[in-house]
Amino acid sequence: MPVCHTGGRGFEPRQPRLNPPRGTTHQAPPATAGGAFVFFPGSAPTSDYHVPVLAAAVRSWAEGGRRAVDATVGGGGHAALLREVGADVLAVDRDPDAIAAARARLGEDGIRYSTGPFGSAKVLGTVAAFRPDRILLDLGVSSHQLDAAERGFTFRPGAPLDMRMAGGRGLTAADLVNTWPVERLAQAFAELADERRAKRLAQVIVKRRGNAPFVTSDDLVNAIREALGPRSGPPDFARLFQALRIVVNQELEQLDLGLPALRAALIPGGRMAVITYHSGEDRIVKHAFREWGRRCVCPPGQPVCTCRGRPLGRVLTKRPVRPGSAEVRANPRARSALLRAFEVAHEG
Repeated sequence: MPVCHTGGRGFEPRQPRLNPPRGTTHQAPPATAGGAFVFFPGSAPTSDYHVPVLAAAVRSWAEGGRRAVDATVGGGGHAALLREVGADVLAVDRDPDAIAAARARLGEDGIRYSTGPFGSAKVLGTVAAFRPDRILLDLGVSSHQLDAAERGFTFRPGAPLDMRMAGGRGLTAADLVNTWPVERLAQAFAELADERRAKRLAQVIVKRRGNAPFVTSDDLVNAIREALGPRSGPPDFARLFQALRIVVNQELEQLDLGLPALRAALIPGGRMAVITYHSGEDRIVKHAFREWGRRCVCPPGQPVCTCRGRPLGRVLTKRPVRPGSAEVRANPRARSALLRAFEVAHEG
């Protein structure tokens, strides 16, 4: 069995090809568990920590804003765009490393910082006191998180099964795969990775951890290969690693909790935009925006309206904004990005 240079037990035979085929001119994208990032030549100044996706759409949405929240600041790519359109910025991230990188890049002029998940009571209180007219969430993983092997977001050999965004707090991916029963693992892989062999994969994980606990990416990749077959490869690893990352960080729960509170923090006429990379995320955002835009949300058939009786605002994106072909060619991972926007009602 090959041994990883970083100390892991290594992938079992047939490692994924991570380098470009002979004759290509660009490096293959890094093996990661989802997210979207790339350097676009000629684009707005960017950080190598996190380069913003859909930059032109975000800039257009932000025009006219004066007090903007970047609720997932990463290294500050989108925050820089918000500041360029003339807004004072509140930069939020659950990862202390991301806040440090954004502060090093953007300084303190016209920007303040808050560390914590955007759905936490602390951050929501800070956002409400800021009285924003723009709130942006980019739910992708930053390039720094993906490239730092010790953070455990990658399926490259030897990476620890960690995946925590909050700087070492909470359960790791290894904790989940080493303790969860078959049924719970299968549900996560089926619902969050659309894996039709989810139960088989869960059974393989439980069988393998009986011999030795899962420690590195190699352990999970080898289990995936056994369950899905020798033709499985990086696209399968990415889906399944992403599913674990979403569970580890309670990403869907944070989104479900945070969206209505963030909308309530916007001043009349304010706008929210959310960039998603996963169908579960997009479904939550789409349904929330659709419900907020309805005049009546009473159950069908109810004879008398007892709800709010008015829309909370209007959906600005009839269909989600997607990256153009040039952006997707430069950054294949951007192809899954979807931007949806909502504007809260004006007073009167």
